[in-house]
Formats: sequence, C-alpha cells, structure tokens
Amino acid sequence: MHKGFFITFEGIEGSGKSTQIKLAYEKLVKDGYKVLLTKEPGGTRASEKIRELLLDTNMKGLLPRSELLLLLASRAQHVEEVILKELKLNTIILCDRFADSSFAYQGYGRGLSLYDIESLNAFASLNLTPDLTILFDIDPDKAFDRIAFKKHDRFEIEAQEFHKKVRQGYLELAKQHPHRIHVVNGVNDREVLHKTIIDVIVKKIAS
Repeated sequence: MHKGFFITFEGIEGSGKSTQIKLAYEKLVKDGYKVLLTKEPGGTRASEKIRELLLDTNMKGLLPRSELLLLLASRAQHVEEVILKELKLNTIILCDRFADSSFAYQGYGRGLSLYDIESLNAFASLNLTPDLTILFDIDPDKAFDRIAFKKHDRFEIEAQEFHKKVRQGYLELAKQHPHRIHVVNGVNDREVLHKTIIDVIVKKIAS
C-alpha cells in the first residue's frame, strides 16, 4: 500500500489546472488508487462560506491583508479537518490551489510581504507542504481567451497587469522549489498534458 501523498495544482485563472485535476482524479481512481479531490479556498463547510465571500465581485473594498487572512482561515480549517486526516489514511490528495497561490496572488500580485505570508501560512497550515506541485504556466492573454464566455469572479476581473505579476510570482516560486514544483505548458494539447501529469504523479508515488 502506498503512503499518503499531498499533490497540488497551481496556475493563473484559465490555465487549465481545474480541468486537468479532474482528469487526473478520474484516472487515478480508475487505476485503483485511493484519491481525494479537493480545493482552496474550500474543502470544509466553513471554508466554502469563506470562498463565497472571497470570490464575490461585490467585495470591492476588501483589503489585501483581509483577503490573505480569510484565505488562511479557510486553509486552517481545510488542513485540520480534511487533509491531515486523509494523509494518515494513506490517501492521495489532489488539491486545486494551496499555499503557492497565497504567495503568487497576495504576495507577488498584491504586494504583501512574502516573509509575513510565510509566517502566517506556517501557522495556518501547521507547516504542511505539498509532496508535489503541478504548475500550469500560460500567458494571461491566452488564458483569459479560454474563460471569456463565463461569469468572472473577484480575482478574474482583476487587470491583466495583476495576472502577469501572479504568473511571474509562480515562475519565481518554481525556481526556488525545483524539486517540488513541476512546471507544465498550459497551452499544450489536453491529452498530452494529462499523460504528462499522470506520469509525473505515478513516478512520485512510486519513489
């Protein structure tokens, strides 16, 4: 029996991560693995309520500090109520966003102190770090062409300059954590991406 693994999917809006994480979940379940699919903000009753608030486009006056603290409150609930318990049960957890999003969006995007984010995130997450992170890299202009048809949430309505900062933040994080963060090209064919991601995950599980 494999041990528990915590795998996160990261990227800017429209990068394709949410589609690919569902495909990865379906493939791993089909192959007989015990898998949990979850997301941030979200994953618990309290966290889902916080998610509704954070994505509400009417929350225009929400301060970056408040945004960060709400996200971390959601993460604290998620980690303690769900993630740590499932890891003890040898579950493979696939999570759509985690701490890297806080650094990319609230740090590089909003300009908050990376040091402060690191300290606060360590407290909220009980120092939990993913075993593997799949980062979908894509130019914001191409990414937003994909989601032009849908109703946008509070993050998606931000100016392109913001999303460019977030993308660069993600790439900087990948340079800092090359052994954990695996970067994939978000513009690649869906099936090619899926195969690449499954290969990376299975190799990690077997290591």
